[in-house]
Amino acid sequence: MKIEIGVSAENTKQIALELNKVLADELVVYAKTRNSHWNIEGANFMELHKFYEGQYEELEEFGDEVAEYIRSIGHYAEGRYADVLKLTHLVESEYSNDQKKQLKELLDDHETIIRNLRRLIDEFDEKYKDKGAADFATQLMQKHLKLAWMIRSYLK
Repeated sequence: MKIEIGVSAENTKQIALELNKVLADELVVYAKTRNSHWNIEGANFMELHKFYEGQYEELEEFGDEVAEYIRSIGHYAEGRYADVLKLTHLVESEYSNDQKKQLKELLDDHETIIRNLRRLIDEFDEKYKDKGAADFATQLMQKHLKLAWMIRSYLK
């Protein structure tokens, strides 16, 4: 069924491709946060265990929002692990139970996502003529800014 939303089919195709990369990043940072939750050790175990739980619960919602946005513009969300690993900008490293290492890696991931979303805001607006997609990317970037700030506060 043809979708008439004021953005060309070619442009929604390109936006969906970029948003599938964002979705891949969301799924990877979610998994890494969940892994940190499962494997954290140390004197403040319970505090960080709960902290990670709050973060991965938010990240689960972010991924769902991205997938549903892709569907709303008429494209399929790429959620298979094989696709996710091809599309993500993030890197999985070795398991670590070290709190500082876990937090630093998650912070780096959020900052990578933020930089990519910041790029996409202008691209969606100027190149693909879709202010709605630009606004969606802006809102998602703001959510990641908050999570990054919370992680950064643990590292100081």
